[in-house]
Amino acid sequence: MNKLLLTTLLAALAHPALARDDQHMYPIKDALEAPEAQSKLDKNIKLFFGNQPYPKSAKALGEWKTNKKTNAFNKSDKQACEWAFLSAVLELQERAQKEGGNAVVGIKSNYKSIERSSEDEYMCGAGALMAGVALKGTVVKLSK
Repeated sequence: MNKLLLTTLLAALAHPALARDDQHMYPIKDALEAPEAQSKLDKNIKLFFGNQPYPKSAKALGEWKTNKKTNAFNKSDKQACEWAFLSAVLELQERAQKEGGNAVVGIKSNYKSIERSSEDEYMCGAGALMAGVALKGTVVKLSK
């Protein structure tokens, strides 16, 4: 078999695997309770997902979006997605701190600009090489 034909055949067989974009819903609790999350999350910036009730807010400081990707090579989809989710949540907490807030409320998935609101799960897109999580939430300053 000549080299060109072999190369074309291999490229055709590999393409669908590299183009994989599976969408999964994973438990928020698993990601937030992972040791990496526990060591990095800011306990002073509270997180409220979906329609979770939260204390009366004194001031809304704006809605913010995140879109985080991570290397998925040699990781399970869940491992890669939890890492991307943690990065997205940390970015929301950093924004809250920067804006003078102490919580992010109404956090929902916004993968490929499709909103999915859940108190228990987040959406992640996983491929052969990358995984991504997009979130959006409202930064607030909660009353004491």
